[in-house]
Amino acid sequence: MALTLTLVRDIAIIVLALESLVIGFLLIFLAIQIRGLAKMLEEEVKPILNSASETVSTVRGTTSFVSDTVITPLVRAASFATALSKVIGVLRRGRKGK
Repeated sequence: MALTLTLVRDIAIIVLALESLVIGFLLIFLAIQIRGLAKMLEEEVKPILNSASETVSTVRGTTSFVSDTVITPLVRAASFATALSKVIGVLRRGRKGK
């Protein structure tokens, strides 16, 4: 009985040692895979970020151009038209009052 118990104990120790070795190798493999994934993501994300930065710069330039060449003159013309309309309205009321 003692011999059987000792044999089972020794086999359990060997199995646990082998299991620990397998888990250790798997953890090393996993760490290498994670490092490779991090490098791949870095190589993929940098060009995307550069492209996004270029797009933002282009949009800024476009909005500035549109603002300077279209919006500002349009607002000035609308302001002038509104002011002219108000002046004409005041002048018409002034004539009717006399």
